[in-house]
Amino acid sequence: MADMRGKLRRIRRRVGLLAGGMASLLAGVGLVAVTDAQAAAGCKVVYSVPSQWQGGFSGNVGITNLGDPVTGWRLTWTFPSGQQITQAWNASVTASGADVTATNVGYNAAIGTNGTVSFGFNGSWTGTNTAPTSFALNGVTCTGGTTTTTSTTTTTTTTTTTNPPAGDAMAQVAAMQPGWNLGNSLDAVGSDETAWGNPRITEALLDNVRAQGFKSIRIPVTWSAHQGPAPGYTVDAAYLNRVKEVVDWALADGFYVMVNVHHDSWQWINAMPTDRTNVLARYNSLWTQLATKFRDSSTKLILESVNEPQFANSSGDAQNAQLLHELNTSFHGIVRRSGGNNATRLLVLPTLHTSSEQARVDELVTTFNSLNDPNLIATVHFYGYWPFSVNVAGGTRFDAAVQKDLTDSFDRVHAAFVSRGIPVIIGEYGLLGFDRHIGTIQQGEKLKFFEFLGHYARSKQLTTQLWDNGQHFGRTSFQWSDPELFAQIKSSWTTRSGTASSDQVFSARASAITGKALTLNLNGTSFVGLRHGTTDLVRGTDYTVSGDQLTITASAITRLSGSRAYGTNATLSARFSAGVPWRINLVTYDTPVLQNATGTTAAFAVPTTFRGDQLATMEAKYADGSNAGPHNWTSYKEFDQAFAPDYAANATTLKPAFFAEVTDGAKVTLTFHYWSGAKVTYYVTKSGTSVTGSLT
Repeated sequence: MADMRGKLRRIRRRVGLLAGGMASLLAGVGLVAVTDAQAAAGCKVVYSVPSQWQGGFSGNVGITNLGDPVTGWRLTWTFPSGQQITQAWNASVTASGADVTATNVGYNAAIGTNGTVSFGFNGSWTGTNTAPTSFALNGVTCTGGTTTTTSTTTTTTTTTTTNPPAGDAMAQVAAMQPGWNLGNSLDAVGSDETAWGNPRITEALLDNVRAQGFKSIRIPVTWSAHQGPAPGYTVDAAYLNRVKEVVDWALADGFYVMVNVHHDSWQWINAMPTDRTNVLARYNSLWTQLATKFRDSSTKLILESVNEPQFANSSGDAQNAQLLHELNTSFHGIVRRSGGNNATRLLVLPTLHTSSEQARVDELVTTFNSLNDPNLIATVHFYGYWPFSVNVAGGTRFDAAVQKDLTDSFDRVHAAFVSRGIPVIIGEYGLLGFDRHIGTIQQGEKLKFFEFLGHYARSKQLTTQLWDNGQHFGRTSFQWSDPELFAQIKSSWTTRSGTASSDQVFSARASAITGKALTLNLNGTSFVGLRHGTTDLVRGTDYTVSGDQLTITASAITRLSGSRAYGTNATLSARFSAGVPWRINLVTYDTPVLQNATGTTAAFAVPTTFRGDQLATMEAKYADGSNAGPHNWTSYKEFDQAFAPDYAANATTLKPAFFAEVTDGAKVTLTFHYWSGAKVTYYVTKSGTSVTGSLT
């Protein structure tokens, strides 16, 4: 059980906000003067460098406030090796020589006692990249302990806000924006929440997720391994109590909380077409027990009938629709009849597969019409246009097809539900490629996708819940694995950001440097300027802007590229009137060089000297022009499933899954496409389990 001080801290942080254009209702304001007050000050800083390259690096800084709460912070340190910060997110950073000052931005000014905030940056270095060892928060050196200071007078403002009124489902779901998924923990298939590699859930994790700005948390739960046999199908009491413990922690933090029946959907519920009686009995028993357990929980707890419902061996769409309708209505009846807060609790009903296809949406509309309950929420999931989401079929860019797929999806659920006053939650969103190679979706294209998704969801009044199975927010470090991505996501909750046609400008070392143009995507903002580190570049000399065309001059690229080592020589920051800056890497490259190789279908790699370039995609064709390998409806193979670059090892790996669908003895022509625009042709031939690769 948590100590009382911890509980009081969470209570002080609890705030009810009305989203979706509704104003917070001010219940009371008080001013209290205190004289000769003693304030505790102390802090801990965790500094890390998750990636480093020749002349450049990215850094993460986590600040934990060990003293009394602060509203507004300033962190200072000195780089021992003269490093320079070229771009930052989640903080405003300035420097004077090696001395650096980072101050809060608007949304992360407050740090409660034991609360943590983090920010990230890109930097440059020469010679060595020694980490700083001393930091000061608001003038107090961070030693990992606290000191007590005395102030003569302080003034405290106390503000009380109210939650959305009960019965207004649209307002309550708007107040849930934004949301986060506690994935791959209680939903792990196995006997324990650590079965899929994540640590046990802690109060500290939930506290830190709340500190990131999330208002709701979806807690997926898989019950199958914890449910007894027929006829009772009794849920193990210890497991049920553990789920409730986590739910109660989240509620104490002020979250709206969603609990569901998760991977059971494909483990046993999917057998309903051929085993309806037993599946329905088990499902009903499960929800009867859950409804009883949670009937008196806060109304900020929301129940979801089933995750991504699906059915095996059904007769088709009509039967699928009928079976899901039966599950959803049975869930609804069980929860409502259990009484207590369940009589009016918000309940979430999914489409088949949580798909936003029109037919699936129409089927769920029929269920909503039949139930006629104002406290229902519709849910779908969204992982983007599939070729882009996994990088297959040449889907390397956030282009018109990717954007239309998103707008069509959100438009459909808005028209079917939101326009009728029925709220919609995008219960999971992300990109499928997140679970694979770090470069599956190129960084800039990824950022454009999330910038637009956040904007369009806001415009359609959709609440979004980011899927995170541990790959985004560290479960024990409480740091973002990609701070730049989270900065873009967080910004999209409230505003738009300017972007550009690329975040990379390539200059071939074998050629003379020329000016390079990018197309600006202003997204309703205006272009402010271009910056290198803390230095504003000179318009007209270093760059020009004509309409939406930003051109970086040859002289600026020459100066900033220095000795022109392969890779990123300098990082620029395009700044706009709103949102986060757009990072632009100035990259020196030459066309990659490949070499002959031999190997096996289980282990084959093409020796590759990348020379500053990066792999975008790969084509595979037979001599007659037909497509080779998996997904033979396209010549462009799936990134990290059929192939993957290994920059550290100077190799390009061809995966066993690729060779599994290559004709034995047939010569396959591979075309490697790089982000600079360079293309290199290579040939492979499989003979049994042996593979030969060559340039001719």
